[in-house]
Amino acid sequence: MDVLKVAREVIEEEVRGICKLLENLTENFSRAIELLLRCEGKVVVTGVGKSGHVGRKIASTLASVGTPSFFLHPSEALHGDLGMIEKKDVVLAISNSGESSEVLALLPYIKMLKVPLISITNNPKSTLAKHSDVHLYLGIEREACPLNLAPTTSSTATLVLGDAIAITLMKLKGFTQEDFALRHPAGALGRKLKKVKDLYHKGKEMPLVKEDTPMKEVILEITSKGFGATAVVDEGGKLVGIITDGDLRRFVNRGGSFENTRARDVMTKNPKTIKEDALAMEALRKMEEHKITVLIVVDEEKKPLGIIHMHDILRAEMSLR
Repeated sequence: MDVLKVAREVIEEEVRGICKLLENLTENFSRAIELLLRCEGKVVVTGVGKSGHVGRKIASTLASVGTPSFFLHPSEALHGDLGMIEKKDVVLAISNSGESSEVLALLPYIKMLKVPLISITNNPKSTLAKHSDVHLYLGIEREACPLNLAPTTSSTATLVLGDAIAITLMKLKGFTQEDFALRHPAGALGRKLKKVKDLYHKGKEMPLVKEDTPMKEVILEITSKGFGATAVVDEGGKLVGIITDGDLRRFVNRGGSFENTRARDVMTKNPKTIKEDALAMEALRKMEEHKITVLIVVDEEKKPLGIIHMHDILRAEMSLR
C-alpha cells in the first residue's frame, strides 16, 4: 500500500468537503450570528459521538474569544443536567444526520424554555433541521473514510464552520489582545500576550542617575540595583543615555579614570527603549536583536518609567509552564 497516496487522498477529500461547505454558506449563517450576538446568556453546544467531540472544541473556542459557552452532553442533560440551560441561552446542536436520538430528546425542553436553537447537520430535511430556528447545512457529499461511514470530512467541515462562527463573533465584538490575555494567563499564549507593564521595575527599584552624577556614585547605583545598568537623565528628567557594565569596562580599557568623571562622559547616548504597553515578547525580541539584556521603559515624553531585564521575561515564562 502506498501510504502517502492514501494520506493525500484523505486530505484532498477533506479539502473538497471544506470547499462544499463554502459553497453552501448562506444567509442562514448571518441569521445564526445575529442570534448569537443577541444572546444574553451562554451558548450551549451539544452533540453526541464525533459531533460531541467537535462540539467541545467549538464551545472552548467560543469561550476563549469572547462568547461565553460550554458543552452539554445530551445524555448527561437527560439525566439531570438540563437545568444548565437557561432562558437567556442559545443552543447550538450538532448532528451529522440530524437524527441523533439523544439530541432530539432535548427538543421538547428547548422548545418549552423558548431558547433559540441553531443546528449544524448534513441533512436539511432532518428532524433536527426542521425544528431549528436556524439550520446550517454542511453539504458534504462523501466522507474521507473509504467505506463512507466514519465521520471524517463531515467532522472537519463542522469544526471549520465552528471556527467561522467564533471568529466572526470575535470580530463583531471587537475582541482585543488584552481580552485574549485575560482569558489565557498561562501557557504559551499567555506568555506571548504579557505586557511590559506587568513585569518591569519602577520606583526605588529603578537605577537612575543624572548626567552630572560622579562616576563613583554611578557605580554604586549600578551595583546596588543589580541590573548591570543605569538610566541617565538630564535636568528635565528626560532619558539621554544608559551606562552598563560593558560601558564601564570599555571606558577602563580605553585608559579612562573614574576620578573627576561624570555620567555623561561614560554613557551610551540614545539607548534602546520600550513603552510599557508593548508586549513582553516584543521587548525580548528587541533585546535579542541588539544583543542587550535591559531596556529602559519610557513614556511619550521619553521620561524613564522603569527598567525591564531579559530575566524578568524569562522568569515569567518559566513560572507559567
